[in-house]
Amino acid sequence: MNVTKGGKLRLRLKRDIPLYGMLLPGALFFIIFKYVPMYGIVMAFQNFRMARGFLRSEWVGLLNFQKVFESAFFPLVLKNTIVISLYKIIVGFPAPILLALMLNEIRCRPYKKLMQTIVYMPHFISWIVVASLVNTFFSSSSGVFAQITGQKIDCLINPDKFRGVLVLSDIWKNAGWGTIIYMAALSSVNPDLYEASAIEGANRFQQTLYITFPAIWPTVLTMFILRIGGIMDAGFEQILVMQNSSVYMVSEILGTYSYQRGYVNAEYGFGAAMGLFQSTISLILVLIVNWLSQRSGEGRLW
Repeated sequence: MNVTKGGKLRLRLKRDIPLYGMLLPGALFFIIFKYVPMYGIVMAFQNFRMARGFLRSEWVGLLNFQKVFESAFFPLVLKNTIVISLYKIIVGFPAPILLALMLNEIRCRPYKKLMQTIVYMPHFISWIVVASLVNTFFSSSSGVFAQITGQKIDCLINPDKFRGVLVLSDIWKNAGWGTIIYMAALSSVNPDLYEASAIEGANRFQQTLYITFPAIWPTVLTMFILRIGGIMDAGFEQILVMQNSSVYMVSEILGTYSYQRGYVNAEYGFGAAMGLFQSTISLILVLIVNWLSQRSGEGRLW
């Protein structure tokens, strides 16, 4: 019995209906909350007024972008964004990799699962709670460490130390969750490779260096490319709830500045232009890093 291509397609669609049903909620999420809001980009080219809406707001072309680039604070917030992001990449990016390698060395399965659960937990704590915890421990006069040592701890109000607090708190919150993808990659390593290397006299460090790490290198590269794409987002929520007037000059980033001008001051066109600028730079960075990775022969994201 001959079945046409159209008939085969219908049979496959009918067979896979449960799978498409599982896919539907995720697809709707991205359509509703990611793709539909893209229409709001037009605000970047308008003198947007809430009462007029998209259709009746005055079209101003690139005026909002001119305001962004001519803003007195733009060089400062751009510098802060890049510096904080680089700190988080240099210090924070290797953290989940090293943590995953250490967890992989635990041989007692119940203890290993317990440790994984413990390091995952901070990810589910909101930044509001994290900021409260940081303030409780590091408050200059009433913090836990200040009371224990009997000395004032000024890292939350000292511009030279505040960025370190941002980086370390970000690692504490997200490093454990970041190990999930690396642990999944480690689970695919053939155990026979370790046995063969042990017979040849390799110790645990050599096994990690020549077997484990090469196995997760494609995953590391993929995550690094994606991390570079987020370099223009230095952690909006974290900085919004943790910054204060004493450290404003070293903590104000594009995201918080855009929030202040676009939402608080109701300059919606300015905020949209700033967001579009961030997204464009992020896309360019991802394309460049992906191209460089491909040219070096290390693989690529697509």
